[in-house]
Amino acid sequence: MKVAIVTGIAGGIGKASALLLAKNGYTVVGMGRSDSPDLSDFSGLDITYLSGDISSPKDRANLFNAAIAKGDIAVLVNVAGVAPKVRNDILEMTEESYDYVMGINTKGTLFLTQAVANQMVKQGKGGSIINISSCSAYTSSTSRGEYCISKAGVSMITKLFADRLASEGITVNEICPGIIATGMTQAVKKKYDNLIADGLVPLGRWGEPYDIAKAVVALCDGTLGYMTGESLILDGGMHIRRL
Repeated sequence: MKVAIVTGIAGGIGKASALLLAKNGYTVVGMGRSDSPDLSDFSGLDITYLSGDISSPKDRANLFNAAIAKGDIAVLVNVAGVAPKVRNDILEMTEESYDYVMGINTKGTLFLTQAVANQMVKQGKGGSIINISSCSAYTSSTSRGEYCISKAGVSMITKLFADRLASEGITVNEICPGIIATGMTQAVKKKYDNLIADGLVPLGRWGEPYDIAKAVVALCDGTLGYMTGESLILDGGMHIRRL
């Protein structure tokens, strides 16, 4: 039995990743912060949902224990992430906002990865760890500096674990999505609609959660098995510097 842990499973990229992994034969154990999410899409699939927050050691332990109860952990997909509750100029950013974003996006990702990595080493069967970072890891957005910093941290987490785990046959890579149609971007939909219409994204459209989920599967099914410590930029070409 191939067990995959997916965080942020209640919606967006996490939900799409869980669905696609389950349809590809994985037993999925996931966590989201919602107590009563719409899980109708999971009907008939081997997906277990737990409510919790990965910034909490107790909740991370519950997720980990639920996964190992199912079998050997083959895959970890770190999707869970939050934006600042209020977008403030970096000159006005508060410590409370910084701690909130970093606690989930970076600290939670780091220590869940550590727990799963140790389990994968103990199992001795290799594995795949995929971190969902962001174009914000390398793109300045001064109204949400804490988010950019948190995702830059995820990029270094990826490199560190890729380096440490390569000799164990465990690959660690990250995906850097661009503008993706999720709950997180809904609040700024009009802004991004206009930017995309003005040519910000060469492919001319929003990204969809399944654009990212398909890459997740490719990173853990052996398709890209000789790659580790790498960043896949999936942003419709937005990163291209153009004149």
